[in-house]
Amino acid sequence: MIGAFYEDCLKGGDVEIEYSDGLIRPLSAERWLRYNEGDEHILARCGGPTLDVGSGPGRLTVALTRMGIPAMGIDIAPLAVELTRRAGGLALRTCVFEPLPGTGRWAEALLADGNIGIGGDPAALLRRMRELVRPGGTVIAELSPPRSQSKVQTVRLRQAGRTGDWFTWATVSIDDIATLAGRSGFPTVERWNAAGRWFASLS
Repeated sequence: MIGAFYEDCLKGGDVEIEYSDGLIRPLSAERWLRYNEGDEHILARCGGPTLDVGSGPGRLTVALTRMGIPAMGIDIAPLAVELTRRAGGLALRTCVFEPLPGTGRWAEALLADGNIGIGGDPAALLRRMRELVRPGGTVIAELSPPRSQSKVQTVRLRQAGRTGDWFTWATVSIDDIATLAGRSGFPTVERWNAAGRWFASLS
């Protein structure tokens, strides 16, 4: 059901995120269909085979492919995978916690667009990322701004009177990433901001 709402949003439908506390915000998935200012600061740090986790319609996967860098996106939404392939990128419809090609051999792995929130357990996700990248590999994550609160929220998607199932999603502040990364097998953390976005490189 989550995937169906997400796909409707990619097609231009008006989909909202409802939080358990009553807050409602637009999903605005169309921003993932095109270049976002600051993307170049992610792409520039990818020098080897790169896994794009929660790749959506594949803007980063496709950009890396065009740069000559081997890249693969993974997403649970069939339309997102189709759009990536249509644009010339490699993508699989699967979850990050399922068996994946190249496990333990990826040079970089991406958690762009706040995808460190996948599954609602950032520590578990980062431990999984540690399995996916090779020794000395790097995870590049996009995070919430300084002085924001790291938290796990219960949310669901809604559209035209229909609602999906509740699920958990996490947000991680740039202030908290070093501690979280260290507990998850990444002792070295570099942080930076660009174009109003906040990033960390975990290695």
